[in-house]
Amino acid sequence: MSEELDKDDKLKLKLRALPGKPGVYQYFDKKGTIIYVGKAKNLKKRVSSYFTKTHQQGKLRLLVRKISNIKFIVTDTEFDALLLENNLIKRYQPRYNILLKDDKSFPWISIKNEYFPRIITTRHTVDKKAEYFGPYASVRMMKTLLDIIKQLYPLRTCNLNLKPSVIEKKNYKPCLEYHIGNCKAPCIGLQAEDEYLGLIDQARKLIKGNIHSLIVDLKKLMNGFAGEMEFEKAQAIKEQLKLLENYKSKSTIVNPKINNIDVVSMVTGEGKAYVNYLKVVNGAIIQAHSVELRSKLEETESDMLLFAVLQLRERFNSRSEEIILPFKPETEIPDLKITVPLRGDKKMLLDLSRRNAMHYKMELQKQRDLTDPDRHKKRILAGMKEDLRMAVEPKVIECFDNSNFQGDYPVAAMVQFRDAKPNKNEYRHYNIKTVEGPNDYASMEEVIFRRYSRLLSEKKQLPQLIIVDGGKGQLSSAVSSLKKLGLYGKISIIGIAKRLEEIYYPNDPVPLYLNKTGETLKVIQQLRDEAHRFGITHHRSKRNKGTLKTELTNIEGIGYNTAQKLLRKFKSVKKIKASSLEALTEVVGKSKAKIVHDSFNAK
Repeated sequence: MSEELDKDDKLKLKLRALPGKPGVYQYFDKKGTIIYVGKAKNLKKRVSSYFTKTHQQGKLRLLVRKISNIKFIVTDTEFDALLLENNLIKRYQPRYNILLKDDKSFPWISIKNEYFPRIITTRHTVDKKAEYFGPYASVRMMKTLLDIIKQLYPLRTCNLNLKPSVIEKKNYKPCLEYHIGNCKAPCIGLQAEDEYLGLIDQARKLIKGNIHSLIVDLKKLMNGFAGEMEFEKAQAIKEQLKLLENYKSKSTIVNPKINNIDVVSMVTGEGKAYVNYLKVVNGAIIQAHSVELRSKLEETESDMLLFAVLQLRERFNSRSEEIILPFKPETEIPDLKITVPLRGDKKMLLDLSRRNAMHYKMELQKQRDLTDPDRHKKRILAGMKEDLRMAVEPKVIECFDNSNFQGDYPVAAMVQFRDAKPNKNEYRHYNIKTVEGPNDYASMEEVIFRRYSRLLSEKKQLPQLIIVDGGKGQLSSAVSSLKKLGLYGKISIIGIAKRLEEIYYPNDPVPLYLNKTGETLKVIQQLRDEAHRFGITHHRSKRNKGTLKTELTNIEGIGYNTAQKLLRKFKSVKKIKASSLEALTEVVGKSKAKIVHDSFNAK
């Protein structure tokens, strides 16, 4: 107990000593391990809030209980605090901080710092004298780039020492690459270093994505060769230009004037954020990568977006002066122009990035659902609870639909989903008994009353959610029955209107519009469609029974099913009359065949 008091006293002293300035705070547990790192515009206010507020989130309450010591670092600006927080999170990976779920080591393209430099790929940027470009999230994109460099420029691939003094000794012989035209053999002095470095410079422009400026330079060179009557050299440049134009046409997706811009979009859900990053140079996407962020505490969307922007720009070595974002974060980033586009080419890029983030989210969800089916069920139910503003998860959902034919043969159907899957054992048909004529509202009121008065009398489980196929009228009728039964307010009930898939709540004239691609609306649509299918099947059967008034059904002892069998076989009453007793017996059995045969022959 005294230890707890000592701990509390120490924390109180720390809190009093906190300055009201921007900075970074670190929480330590009793073992001295960093468990959380945070940034603040005002350290005193932010850190004190952890100990004075009542926290709803369980993880946050647990964190506060574990805090045994606090340290802080004052910074000049909030952005400096953001950078420091980012670095500390990467270094210590505290348990309660945002987690970047991506431990891949991406490849780089490197231009070596040597005589007649080579262009190679590597996953380690250890040579400080070499140039590095990347990293490349897509190995395929990197290989495509290297392939086109190989087609365009005859560069060496060997690792020979090509110092001028070594070449002069003439110890080397040209290899196969020279004989097949992939290299000009600088190793034996057949290519000048200035010419080789010119090719490297062109390859560098291509790697950086400056395809447009490279094409302009090559066209000038081609025209110069043509003007000097060096047509073979001009033709070689022309072939290079064709390859570049083809590569450019596959890469460019927006206005080429959009140059050196980053695009970051984010999709959130279930305490996670799915972030997509695009690097655009001259209208061409030269980098694309998606990551998952896991929120540990109460990080805002702004916090998560800023965290992702800093991580991704550092990872992909971005020096872009402009970034396209879905919204403006709370903390400004110096020397970086933030654009939130509403229309035009930049908006197209942001939409493309968001689609990639959404596809990445769905891909990860599918992978997890395949390995853990229960997780899929839990995610859908939790999503429905949140989307429909329910107090509990809708583990049992029942949906009702009415059918009639010009007011005749009114029926209703109820289907039940359990854990977001059809539970066909509990499907029910209802023949409407108290309503005359086409009255959907009264029919809905009757069937809701009959269903739940029966469940109450039999003391069976009630659903957590009732769905009515229809708008405000059908919903009001259903609510009327629930009120009579004393169930209103105990079971959530909504109506779904077909035209725009609006969701209606009792006593709320403004409908709810769910995400068209979201799982909640898909489950509701599946319920509605299943209730409609099940109801139509029953309605057709009843209508057929009511409209099949033939000479057969007028015979005493012959019902609807027997008449249908005979008509299906013989096609008409006339042919049935002309059939023998033996032929009739094969279809409906001896006793029914004798009744039909005797009835027609007696007449």
